[in-house]
Amino acid sequence: MHIVIVGDGKVGSTVAAQLSTEGHDIIIIDSNATALENAGNTMDIICVEGNGCSAALQKEAGVPEADLLIAATSADEVNMLCCLIGKKLGARHTIARVRNPEYFAQINLLKEELGLSMAVNPESAAAQEISRLLRFPSALQIEPFARGRVELVGLKVPENSVLDGMPLWALYKEFQVKILICVVQREDEVIIPSGDFVLHSGDRIHITAEHIEIERFFRVLGLFRNRARSVMIIGGSRLAYYLAKELISIKVRVKIIERDKARCEYLCEMLPEAVIIHADGTDKEVLQEEGLEKTDALVTLTGMDEENIIVGLYAKAMKVAKVIVKINKLSFTEILDKMDIDSFISPKAIAANNIVRYVRAMQNSVGSSNVETLHHLINEQVEAVEFKVREKSGVVGVPLKNLKTKENILVATIIRDGKIIIPGGNDTIEIGDNVIIVTAGRHLNDLREIQQKLIG
Repeated sequence: MHIVIVGDGKVGSTVAAQLSTEGHDIIIIDSNATALENAGNTMDIICVEGNGCSAALQKEAGVPEADLLIAATSADEVNMLCCLIGKKLGARHTIARVRNPEYFAQINLLKEELGLSMAVNPESAAAQEISRLLRFPSALQIEPFARGRVELVGLKVPENSVLDGMPLWALYKEFQVKILICVVQREDEVIIPSGDFVLHSGDRIHITAEHIEIERFFRVLGLFRNRARSVMIIGGSRLAYYLAKELISIKVRVKIIERDKARCEYLCEMLPEAVIIHADGTDKEVLQEEGLEKTDALVTLTGMDEENIIVGLYAKAMKVAKVIVKINKLSFTEILDKMDIDSFISPKAIAANNIVRYVRAMQNSVGSSNVETLHHLINEQVEAVEFKVREKSGVVGVPLKNLKTKENILVATIIRDGKIIIPGGNDTIEIGDNVIIVTAGRHLNDLREIQQKLIG
């Protein structure tokens, strides 16, 4: 597809990188020549320098013929104006990044008036993901499917765990829980495992099932922890605001430590139920005075990755049960994986993921299935895609034991009439089902793509 992206910042560049690897025709508009030069040197894209709100520049970039215009500058007003102009020029679909809480609260009205196909709020989406982790602290990562009825949950196999040395086929026999281990990361290797695969201590595994079955699994392993009742947030950013709103709504006690006085006053006004502390949250003495060791969870949300990581490591040393760290740079994931920090969150990656899911759904709108949900795992080496089966195809009605799929593809879950099926060899995919596929090294746009092509 022909896609124009206005803004080569955190979200814009991340989206451009993902979409360009999937073979789309990408053009980036930005007024920063240095940023465009870096993007042009690292990605197979076309760069146009200038103001993305200029109708003339949008015409030069091919917006009137574009399948999609994505406005992801740092200014919400600029993004909405870009999309309005792009829609008037003839762009089929438009997506705007909208971060301001006041704008986002009335986003449905704005979408209708501006003709927006989608609004993306990285901070709000990240807040929802952090909230899920705080409700189920035992997990390192939680990705929802089927509107929350199914979850893909990450955990690390502890030392001396009963799982160490256990083949996957023995899990149900041993624990009587209906789960499926669909991805294993062992050091630098990523594996879509078969039933004969044997787990080892230190493996990072992703399991899929209903929440109640996942909870049972964690309980029998002795890893279950109750949800966080008190949370300390370092940094009073937009993300901190959205997260605090989420947590307060579920009766969690929230304390925010922010060094900027004016921002503290704003947060006090907007979040009367939270405790707002005007101090440096990266200061060890401040953390001790504010009761770090007594809090259930710490979330570090400053604008500096290094500060977030250091404070997170200190909190783990102080035995804080759950530590979540926000990062912008994802290029050091192999180092981050070795750190004693429970979970890392990247708002730009979450926003990019949502946009890529929308693009996949656009592509297969005339196919046999729709992309409903898309999540990237393990530094984007693995995709978990939820499809809605709309019509008959070669994968429908065939017992899975007879369905010849491509390598590194796993049918993880089938949702039929609200019932969750962890599939076995005799199960089939039927029209109307939602199907979750886990795959390594592939980009799936349609469910039919999981099937091997017969030769001859």
